[in-house]
Amino acid sequence: MRLRGRKNIRESLERQPDLVVLEPQKLKGRWHEYFGNDHPIHIELGMGKGQFISTMSGTNEQINYIGMDIFDELIRRGSEKARKVWREKGSEEVPNLALVRGNVEQLELMFEPGELARIYLNFSDPWPKSKHAKRRLTHPRFLLKYKEALDEYGEIHFKTDSLSLFEFSLNSFSDTGLQMKNISLDLHRDGIRHDLVLTEYETKFSGQGMPIYRLEAAIGDRIVAEHRARIAEEFAEQARRAEAREQTLDIENN
Repeated sequence: MRLRGRKNIRESLERQPDLVVLEPQKLKGRWHEYFGNDHPIHIELGMGKGQFISTMSGTNEQINYIGMDIFDELIRRGSEKARKVWREKGSEEVPNLALVRGNVEQLELMFEPGELARIYLNFSDPWPKSKHAKRRLTHPRFLLKYKEALDEYGEIHFKTDSLSLFEFSLNSFSDTGLQMKNISLDLHRDGIRHDLVLTEYETKFSGQGMPIYRLEAAIGDRIVAEHRARIAEEFAEQARRAEAREQTLDIENN
């Protein structure tokens, strides 16, 4: 991606220490201290222009949010959106959001194990060529990083307009032992889902009638175990009902 940004972008970001974090490694293990509370931390990896994460921060004040990207210009645009969201709420401060200049490759240098509660992957680069598969943010090598950074109830929420990336991700999540739920092959088929916050790309693509693919994946050890236990109980209940029906039919036939 090539971005044409304003002059003196870095200086603009440096003047916003209340919102912009340019050296996230220094906050490893101290993110709750940075936010000043013990609320769960949700992060969007590759936040783009920041519409999603800014809106989320204004919608859910009991969650701490982090938007991460590698481009200064996107961090700047995100800061403008975030401040606009909170000004409309009557606040000049953005209390529960940090915009981080960072690379997902270095996630373990920024967060202690279990420091995050949820990861959002919204319209990540699909890297369509097979030789670039390891760069896809749903590749198993990244999933291992996420599992380390997320707590025992950690989840990944994933959206894309790329069918090939979605199919790759389904296989990747399955091979890594993640438990998937709320899988959608056309998220806005019956109309825009206003219960979900949209990204800039999502607004554009769904407006053009393109399908949006979405899923949620449980990755934390405890939530995976609980999910598997629920599935086992559901299967057992179905088996009990099937057996009861067979017994009823036997009685009626006799």
